[in-house]
Amino acid sequence: MKIIFHLKKACLGITCMMFYGFSVKAQKPKFDISKDLLLVQLDCKTDIDDLHTAAGLATLLKHPNYKHLNYYAVAGTYGIQKGLYVPPNELMKLAFNENWADADANWEASVEKIAKLVSKTIKNGGDVWVAEAGQSDFTADWVKQLSHQNPSVKIKENIHVVQHNDWNESVTEPTKLKYTQTETDYHKIPDGNAVGNGTPGFKSKGKVNWEAKIHNDHLTEVWNTAIRLGNKYNGKDGRYLNKSVANDGLDFSDLSEVCYILNLMDIKNTDEFFTYFKVE
Repeated sequence: MKIIFHLKKACLGITCMMFYGFSVKAQKPKFDISKDLLLVQLDCKTDIDDLHTAAGLATLLKHPNYKHLNYYAVAGTYGIQKGLYVPPNELMKLAFNENWADADANWEASVEKIAKLVSKTIKNGGDVWVAEAGQSDFTADWVKQLSHQNPSVKIKENIHVVQHNDWNESVTEPTKLKYTQTETDYHKIPDGNAVGNGTPGFKSKGKVNWEAKIHNDHLTEVWNTAIRLGNKYNGKDGRYLNKSVANDGLDFSDLSEVCYILNLMDIKNTDEFFTYFKVE
């Protein structure tokens, strides 16, 4: 009887492990580059890390695997945090041309723009993946508008939101955070500020020799602009002081969400990022 019991217990354990493995695998994003949309929403308040994140995204978009990636960026998608905004417009125009919206200058128009863009994507058979490089207030607003305008849209099935940071959640207006977490397919991943937690850690402890791997005039200008603006606003007038950047480092930690969406989780840190996305 004991032998039979132990055999049953062992089989149950194996079954559980198989189920667990299947569940983890099933939870991996399945971004379809042929029809899905990537939204990168940058709060730009009050940390300057979103400037570096925008430059990181521009670098990724130069890679042959992602030159046809359907994306759209939004700046100014902040929540209820106090402090001054970090103006990113010079960088956003340089990095993304017309493929971005300014929610800081015109929140409602940006909400309308994204709701229409998302509706078109879903109508054409695609899903929408949101890299929440900030808070969920903006997401909640355009999801609500989309739901009102197109009640037949299956929000939970077609809209996937990725968040990596506890602080971002803490300064999202509570009802909007709950709405986003409840109504969308909400993914919480390990923090991209740290290395070795299962998510790429894109916050360096010192200077990163990115110039040795980026041999492209436009991207070089993008990174130099991001670094210049970051140094201009870092810790100034009560803004958050990003110590990594103050020590000549880089911080594009929010790009960890994009890596999760595109299944690039094997990239370890900032150095490996520039090796992987080396541009000649």
